[in-house]
Amino acid sequence: MTVSSICRQRAITDRVPISVQIAAWIVGLTVCVVGMLDLIAEWSPGLALIQFLLLAVAPILFMVGKPAPTSSPGRDETFELTWIDWCLCLLIGAIALTTSGAMGAMIGDLPPAYHDEYSYLFQARTLLAGRFSFPSSAVQPELFDQMHVLNEGRMASRYYPGTGLWLAPFVAIGHPYLAPMIAGAIATMLIYWVAVELGGRWAGVIASLAMAVSPGVGLFSNMLLAHLPTLLGLSIFLLGMVRWRRTRSAWDAWSAGWGLSFAMLCRPMTAAGFGLPFGIDAILWLIAFHNGESRQDSRSDSENLRRQRASALLGLGLPLVAGWIVMLVYNHSVTGSWFTSPYQMYTDVYTPRHVYGFNNVIRGERHLGPRVIDDYDRWAQNLTPALAAENVLTRTLASWLWTFDLLPLAVATAIVLVMLNRMDRRWLLLASAAVSLHSFHVPYWYVGIMGWHYVFETAPIWCLFLGGATTLLISEWRAGGKRGLVVWWLVFLFVSIAGAYAMPGERRSARGVEPTPSRFVNGLNSLAYPRRKHAEFRKWLDERIDQRPAIVLLEQGTTENTHMDPVVNNPGLDSEILVGRFRPAQTELAQVQRDFPNRQLYLVNLQRHTIRHVQRED
Repeated sequence: MTVSSICRQRAITDRVPISVQIAAWIVGLTVCVVGMLDLIAEWSPGLALIQFLLLAVAPILFMVGKPAPTSSPGRDETFELTWIDWCLCLLIGAIALTTSGAMGAMIGDLPPAYHDEYSYLFQARTLLAGRFSFPSSAVQPELFDQMHVLNEGRMASRYYPGTGLWLAPFVAIGHPYLAPMIAGAIATMLIYWVAVELGGRWAGVIASLAMAVSPGVGLFSNMLLAHLPTLLGLSIFLLGMVRWRRTRSAWDAWSAGWGLSFAMLCRPMTAAGFGLPFGIDAILWLIAFHNGESRQDSRSDSENLRRQRASALLGLGLPLVAGWIVMLVYNHSVTGSWFTSPYQMYTDVYTPRHVYGFNNVIRGERHLGPRVIDDYDRWAQNLTPALAAENVLTRTLASWLWTFDLLPLAVATAIVLVMLNRMDRRWLLLASAAVSLHSFHVPYWYVGIMGWHYVFETAPIWCLFLGGATTLLISEWRAGGKRGLVVWWLVFLFVSIAGAYAMPGERRSARGVEPTPSRFVNGLNSLAYPRRKHAEFRKWLDERIDQRPAIVLLEQGTTENTHMDPVVNNPGLDSEILVGRFRPAQTELAQVQRDFPNRQLYLVNLQRHTIRHVQRED
């Protein structure tokens, strides 16, 4: 059966009561007032004012127009998937790739920003060498302690292997940043099909286009982190699950299982939080004696239902079992224990205050050891219920701000949540996935990069809500002859995303109100600055190391901050220039020279910006 012969029934077919529209309008106005008072970080008061004025126009447009008696948004609507959908999907994928590529071009060809990225690169290069880990240095291994890299007899990234596996081929061809960009573009195209499945072509275009031009998704597509590979896996899972709930086909269950398994190998807690509501829904269906969507009044129907259940169990279960086997093997190879992950071992040894759960600092201080990275470990805040509640609010607002824009996503979410009881049950599963993912990260003290990286994978859910709300509203307004409101809504969406990219903000200080760059420019600068600093350090080092091979020791306590640690090496420690740590109370330069007789020794003080060639003693 070809795609063009498959018809989809609209999952969004109900009317939007006027009371719901008014309530959403009031929510929007209230949020705008909060934004105009400059109470939400990264939301420009100027943009909030423009959006407030746009909302004020809506009642006037609502009173204009005549109903269209021949059109009813409440009727069942079907449409046929054609080549148009494939063209739209590919076009939006190209827009997503262009958006992230343009952001990358603005930053330039620079090394990564965060030490997490260097850890993932370490992992990718280790996998390319056909290994899960490398032996630590035979002599003075503590010299080469690298942030987020285990160095306890074996050197390996602390992170799970899925991201390194996705990065590896792109690292091999010398273009690692293509990995997250391509993952994001593919995920965006998959979200098009998810939205089409749930709400039709309008929903597909709006949801996937919002994700394609998302400033936050574009910026994260320029980081070598786990988020985009995880998003890719979860998008495969999401498409498989929303289709499987309609078709109960083995193929849909199989694709959903493999998508979730891959996401689990990238970010296990995120995969678990996102997938939990879908998993509960599938388990309830599997164990039910009667399925409301299937008739069992004949033997053939019963046999068909048994086959569906068997295919679902195998399709969803086997990929997850395979993923867990890979995870267990990886754990054992790196830590020597099947059930202790490198992530857990790293936390236990180096950053015990960063442990998951409430009172993390108090609990972590009971397990301090000699290998703790003191400055980085003390960065942790002690998680209390008050801080957890503040983090949830920050993550939610930041998710809306960086996914598209706070106001349209807040309004769209309000509409969808109110309409859930009239919509396809799969929309309830989407809402539950967003709540579940946030809930899984409540017991963690850090709010996240840009305020949202722990819940980054809710981005497609908010985009789907935007697509669903748009479909509901446009269908209702067209039926009521209020086509001016249709144009108004599209202008409202355009102004919102344009403001995120271009509208400058304000900052109050002792000197008064000062202008600040737009939200996007702020995000771009926060990424570009540490990348430039790493590039400058590497260039400075390369220009001053005139005798090679060399080992360069950095005096500890002289780096600018704990989040820009320049001690970075390739797996195997065989680079022409090795960078290590000089700990004044522990490191003896003469012993280093004896242990590394084939390398010239240099000592660097970054605070004073000095480098000294340490001559060998006769």
